[in-house]
Amino acid sequence: MSSSKTSAEGNGTAGEKYDGFTDEERGAMKERAQELKKGARRGSRGAKADTESEVLAKIAEMPEADRVLAERIHAIAKEAAPELTPKLWYGMPAYARDGKVVFFFQSAQKFKSRYATLGFSDLAALDDGAFWATSYALTDLTGADEARIADLIKRAVS
Repeated sequence: MSSSKTSAEGNGTAGEKYDGFTDEERGAMKERAQELKKGARRGSRGAKADTESEVLAKIAEMPEADRVLAERIHAIAKEAAPELTPKLWYGMPAYARDGKVVFFFQSAQKFKSRYATLGFSDLAALDDGAFWATSYALTDLTGADEARIADLIKRAVS
């Protein structure tokens, strides 16, 4: 039994084979493996390493629309939750407590999406009854949006 699907059964264009992961997903997994190796090489100083410069360098590589959003999210995160450590997670900016990601930014370009994403892990304290959002689509940020994101981040780490 073959694991390949045609486009009628899965993603892709007509006649294209789908073998589980897209090129973008494979790339993200490779980036994550490199991040883990780099962290292991840092050893005991890994938690104290300057991972913020890596995050800022990755943000600087993004296309302008994503870069502007990522820079604002980074600034909001630093102000709203200075106790979190910026780090790369699957090649994207993320913010962690004790090495575990609480929330992340994913550029639209990364997975050829029409919008960037602000996502929260299960460590984020955003619980609101039995049903709540864990990710948000971003296309632009107004002052009101920035205030809402700051509130979400503060809630996430409370």
